[in-house]
Amino acid sequence: MTLEQIKAILSTLENVEFQLENGTFVPEHFHVTEVGQITKNFIDCGGMIRNEKVVNFQLWNADDYEHRLKPGKLLNIIILSEEKLGIENSEIEVEYQSDTIGKYDLEFNGQHFILKNKTTACLAQDACGIPTEKTKRNLSELSSNSCTPGSGCC
Repeated sequence: MTLEQIKAILSTLENVEFQLENGTFVPEHFHVTEVGQITKNFIDCGGMIRNEKVVNFQLWNADDYEHRLKPGKLLNIIILSEEKLGIENSEIEVEYQSDTIGKYDLEFNGQHFILKNKTTACLAQDACGIPTEKTKRNLSELSSNSCTPGSGCC
């Protein structure tokens, strides 16, 4: 989900709710403590220089159980960060504390925002010697040019 997409969605909501992929909801008294843009410049294992940019939201839970972040307030925080920091319309990455700081992609299911688990991957598999995964097929799906009894091919 991009910054422009979340802004459009926020303008239609009454409440802001985040849910983890496993179905657990982020407590409703969460805070968005940071909105920013992260630029990552790196070299992958194949020697290729890469650049990534994401808009970063950090969610945090405090002991102020009566706190509720409303969509308009989050929208104002986003607009302020765009104005003051020059944030671009990039994909959103959400940081949320569990056992350690987790990083999540963001989706919307029509009711609430879903924190999608991120995974690591090799970006230069051809340079690393990682074999490509073979497509598994059922033998029954393969066409057969084999002889059948009585066909005269043998």
